[in-house]
Amino acid sequence: MGMSNLTRLPDFILLGLSSHPEDQKPLFALFLIMYLVTLMGNLLIILAIRSDSQLQNPMYFFLSILSFADICYTTVIVPKMLVNFLSETKTISYAECLVQMYFFLVFGNMDSYLLAAMAIDRYVAICNPFHYVTVMNHGRCMLLLAFSTAFFYVHSLLHVLLVNRLTFCASNVIHHFFCDVNPVLKLACSSTSVNEVVSKTEGLVSVMAPFVCIVISYLKILIAVLKIPSAAGKRKAFSTCSSHLTVVTLFYGSICCVYFQPLSSYTVKDRIVTVNYTILTPMLNPFIYSLRNKDMKQGLEKLISRIKFQMNRLSTTNSNKIRGA
Repeated sequence: MGMSNLTRLPDFILLGLSSHPEDQKPLFALFLIMYLVTLMGNLLIILAIRSDSQLQNPMYFFLSILSFADICYTTVIVPKMLVNFLSETKTISYAECLVQMYFFLVFGNMDSYLLAAMAIDRYVAICNPFHYVTVMNHGRCMLLLAFSTAFFYVHSLLHVLLVNRLTFCASNVIHHFFCDVNPVLKLACSSTSVNEVVSKTEGLVSVMAPFVCIVISYLKILIAVLKIPSAAGKRKAFSTCSSHLTVVTLFYGSICCVYFQPLSSYTVKDRIVTVNYTILTPMLNPFIYSLRNKDMKQGLEKLISRIKFQMNRLSTTNSNKIRGA
């Protein structure tokens, strides 16, 4: 759609995952199910942690915040995506696009730094267990969360402000299912060199800093575990990290495929890969942490038992009121 004389487009068109009309309803059904599973699974994780006294430690504190971030992360993207599946116009206003981009960056970076905080927690628990309570006390956990939150809010604002200074005049069709930075930059008529330099420097540091922290933590964990004499002790130590490592691999593997490449090489394949860390990983996180973690599994079982008890109690009360009437 040509708009050669405009410097600020009134809206963008989100092309989505497919432009074929016959694909829209099946995709709507698929992503609606995935979204509902994500909401339910992460909400159960949060409620289980908050309601179980045995899960009141730093590892599960960070996991509950991660579940909250995953709910927000998918909510920034999926509802608009679902509306567009059933809409012929598939438009998003310029302002809405920038807002979506901002919160996508906020919660994406939040996931990244929470995964790093959880790696630090595992390192202290395995390598310095006698000082774990002192080192990972509630005050320090809150300080770590506050510092990382302040950083990624500023980081996200920087990138959105840099996009806002650009001129868009050639096309308003975004070849993506949401307002990600790279697809929007490809539409700019003015120079994006500053954006690309910041992305490859500050952006790279902000993404790689938590990843490097995770790698260093696990290298130290590996060295410590290899010194454990018994095979059972080694298995127990590794089992406490397996869930976290699985999530880290899914999350960072996808991000590296999409963002660590030149802007000009961004293709439809990157849209498919983006689904992995924006929608699939948040959906799988509750299953990964609950199925591979005995304490988390027990916490969920207690929560579900309490919910069933309350529902049965409510049902009995209602039945007695009906008989009484």
